[in-house]
Amino acid sequence: QVKLVESGGGSVQAGGSLRLSCAASGRAFNANAMTWFRQAPGKERELVAGITSGGTTYYADSVKGRFTILRDNAKNTVYLQMNSLNPEDTAVYFCAVTPHYWASRRDDYDYWGQGTQVTVSS
Repeated sequence: QVKLVESGGGSVQAGGSLRLSCAASGRAFNANAMTWFRQAPGKERELVAGITSGGTTYYADSVKGRFTILRDNAKNTVYLQMNSLNPEDTAVYFCAVTPHYWASRRDDYDYWGQGTQVTVSS
């Protein structure tokens, strides 16, 4: 059974940093894109950053230059390094895996983690 487990969320002050991890189990995802989404209260779930099996990365404009996505295929894990956090980054962060090489639509992702809360105070 496939399972994605996020960790690393928490509460920080504006300007701080957090590193999220998402460990996948049940099968290897070396050929799949792995992506972080987030959902703030009252808002739709949005793509934050994604990485293909080949290492190509994609970022939302709002996080470019502040967030970095990395993957370790040997560990079946994807990371999100978040720097210079601001209150607008407050959300539940989800990792997800698509069967495609790359996908930007939520509906194209088959596997989702349970989410981890990130709260940034001003």
